[in-house]
Amino acid sequence: MDEYFHIKGKKILVTGASSGIGRGISERLANAGAHLYLCGRDRNRLDTVANSLKGNEHQPLLGDLTSSDVQMKIATECEKLDGVVLNAGLIELMPFQIHNDQSIRELMEVNYMAPTLLLQSLIKKRKISRNASIIVISSVTSANFGSIGGTIYGSSKGALEGLVKSLSIELGRQNIRVNSISPGIIETEAIETLKKSLGEESFQNDLKKYPLGRYGKPKDVASAVHFLLSDSSSWITGINLVVDGGLTAHS
Repeated sequence: MDEYFHIKGKKILVTGASSGIGRGISERLANAGAHLYLCGRDRNRLDTVANSLKGNEHQPLLGDLTSSDVQMKIATECEKLDGVVLNAGLIELMPFQIHNDQSIRELMEVNYMAPTLLLQSLIKKRKISRNASIIVISSVTSANFGSIGGTIYGSSKGALEGLVKSLSIELGRQNIRVNSISPGIIETEAIETLKKSLGEESFQNDLKKYPLGRYGKPKDVASAVHFLLSDSSSWITGINLVVDGGLTAHS
């Protein structure tokens, strides 16, 4: 298995690493021998994750990615990267007519502007190695699959998928691959919060839409990330890999 999905010793940046999907990704990559730069906003949670991972060379990078100073700090402190996993994001589902200027801007700022500008900073500072792999965590609620309450959230994720398509062409000559992963609902702390606000019955009805009969787990997304970071995916770029238990098979 190591032969096919070898990432031992690779330097990889993971944003949103302090909880949920980001923590699951970090655990998987650390177990595979990668050296990680871990980004998060909560010092205690970030340090807890960093200290719990296999290996002792992982570097926590504290800060809010919507800050240009934090983006520059990360781009400066990272060594040459073999992989970038842009996972940090905000889930907020509400009817379109309830959104206001502030809520729309916040979702676009966190989900699109922050990862895009961070990535631009890394590229400008030449911190991404040739043959590197860049992965953007999107969502099944995006440009190609809608959901009630997902108008602005889906728009922010759809914008990321547009970024991936064109950037994969721009960086292809350097053999840098750019792909996105679109998970369905993943059982994390954020989903538990949504479940409380939307109600258990709504979630049980939604669960019936998944042919495999369950919501995803962080490890399901982490496995896809591991594959796209490894040389086993060396001829894959510009795609959106859907990891959703069959949800979008209905569309």
